[in-house]
Amino acid sequence: MTIFLDRSGLSVDSRLTDFIEQRALPGTGLDADKFWSDFAGLLGKFAPENAALLAKREDMQAQIDAWHEARSGQPHDAAAYQTFLREIGYLVPAPAPFKIGTQNVDPEIATMAGPQLVVPALNARFALNAANARWGSLYDALYGTDALDAPPAKPGGYDAARGAAVIARAKAFLDEAVPLASGSWADWQGGQLILADPTQWVGSKPGGILLRHNGLHIELVIDPASAIGKTDPAGIADVILEAALTTIIDLEDSVAAVDGEDKTLGYTNWLGLMRGDLTESFAKGGATVTRAMAADREWTSPAGDPVVLHGRSVMFVRNVGHLMTTPMIKLPNGAEAPEGLCDAVITSLCALHDLKGLGHLNNSRAGSIYIVKPKQHGPEECGFTDRLFDAVEDMLGLARHTMKVGVMDEERRTSANLAACIHAVKDRIVFINTGFLDRTGDEIHTSMRAGPMIPKGEMKASDWIASYEDRNVRIGLACGLSGKAQIGKGMWAMPDLMKAMLETKIGHPKSGANTAWVPSPTAATLHALHYHQIDVFARQREIVGEAVPSLDRLLNIPVATGRNWSEAEITRELDNNCQGILGYVVRWIDQGVGCSKVPDIDDIGLMEDRATLRIASQALANWLLHGICTPQQVDAALARMAAKVDAQNADDALYEKLTPDGIAYQAARALIFEGMTQPSGYTEPLLHKFRQAKKAAA
Repeated sequence: MTIFLDRSGLSVDSRLTDFIEQRALPGTGLDADKFWSDFAGLLGKFAPENAALLAKREDMQAQIDAWHEARSGQPHDAAAYQTFLREIGYLVPAPAPFKIGTQNVDPEIATMAGPQLVVPALNARFALNAANARWGSLYDALYGTDALDAPPAKPGGYDAARGAAVIARAKAFLDEAVPLASGSWADWQGGQLILADPTQWVGSKPGGILLRHNGLHIELVIDPASAIGKTDPAGIADVILEAALTTIIDLEDSVAAVDGEDKTLGYTNWLGLMRGDLTESFAKGGATVTRAMAADREWTSPAGDPVVLHGRSVMFVRNVGHLMTTPMIKLPNGAEAPEGLCDAVITSLCALHDLKGLGHLNNSRAGSIYIVKPKQHGPEECGFTDRLFDAVEDMLGLARHTMKVGVMDEERRTSANLAACIHAVKDRIVFINTGFLDRTGDEIHTSMRAGPMIPKGEMKASDWIASYEDRNVRIGLACGLSGKAQIGKGMWAMPDLMKAMLETKIGHPKSGANTAWVPSPTAATLHALHYHQIDVFARQREIVGEAVPSLDRLLNIPVATGRNWSEAEITRELDNNCQGILGYVVRWIDQGVGCSKVPDIDDIGLMEDRATLRIASQALANWLLHGICTPQQVDAALARMAAKVDAQNADDALYEKLTPDGIAYQAARALIFEGMTQPSGYTEPLLHKFRQAKKAAA
């Protein structure tokens, strides 16, 4: 039974009050009574405005639905559609040309280019792995994945042939990134090292040489006595790459946090990361292993000066969006508090420990707090976030714009008004990032009544998505983000297919994006190779000023006009979506796992979160609405795919089989059949409802 305590008129879960009063507040100089009083005042001021913004979303959606219904059966009139969107305030005038004014940004975000990890805040082990993924072994990443174009390692210990192929590939990389004045790295036998560009050698220490290319560091581990080093003419035992420059600790799409217990765990892990004292112990190979945060790395420059580099990713925290409320805090009127408001206050309170040096490791040396704010619809909501952050800064005694914001460009009204959204947070923005998955879910929901949508697999080739990705970079550059903030790209979702990632994901730095998401520390190490191949900031200078793709293309609704699908095609699409929904939802509801590698219908492991679920559920809701499939066909597909998902999880001791009367099965079905009525097509309300029911039943 949850115990609630009164704090300045708020009813607060006792687990959260204990965390705040015993862990988060001590050392900050903030008085507990004043903190709660100020918190209550902030909620009292901003909760009604938050609710009004959500009501405006629904009102706009109702008007868009009515517009499409009134024109059912008529050809789409793009010009009239845009006029209508402007009349209802969905499209707003672009601001006059401007440059962002963000200051005090760490170089990993502003002036460096490299991979970014996203990791659930509720899993301390994963969070530590991600934080420590700032540096990764290229030898390990090549040896243990399919990235290397060579036969896989033979079982039974170290495969010398595989190892030789790894070393050859790594030295070919060194030849490209830090070439010698003469000859190849494959021929270097130690001793005097003469680079073609001597400035690339930035440090040394016993057993190590530090090099730099395109702003990223490369460490050569020299250990002739090691198993690998003794086979190398120069004694090189490993090549360590600077990899995940930044990491997003996620309280949103990759977590299942539905109450005070879950949220407090997430906040506790975030506080540990901000203090540098988070640890996690686990069993591995018959022994107990304790994971902790990596220390900074030290070398000596050629001139004899100390060189100290950050040992960890610079960490953002992703708060939830404006939609959800949380049962962990109830307002004086008994209503749940908006979860995004609570996240803004509590995650920033935790970050005070970093700013005030209360721990033993540092996150931001520039003195900033980095918060990613997802699922905002348009500039008015971004402006709301800006004013909210002002209020939190005042509450915590922070200088204005200490709290930085990353804006996820993942909702249609935001991408259509991106310059205005950036302008609304122009003095604190450090990040824009495309989110193809959520953006597709919102595309379907917003135009739900325009007609049946093309299948999910065809969306990436549609015209609106190409326009969306290009507009994000070019608008970001026009607003002056280069050198001050990140312009990001989305996730590579297949963690086992690293060869394909190396072939494909180079498109992200080529596009001018100075970061992109990867699913694992190993993937971060491999993706770092792309930033050695492409000088992103040079690429940005090449494309800045290029024309922004037209709004006409962005608003080109992906309706499947004139399509007549066969029964086999419909069945395949139903099975594909139902399998994905069930495979993800069963872990979310039954085990509280918000992000994991879920096998798809072809048994390929995909990193799934709520954004992928949003697409699948909205796609089926759309086809049901327009009669492409029947409820009976959907139920038949759910039954077929439940058996497949059960088989895919046969080795999971915690797995509970899917049955029609089970809570997880009911949740999956509700996401489809109630998909049209869900706010913006989001999955959170139903997932939270059914997860809370599951926890109560347990």
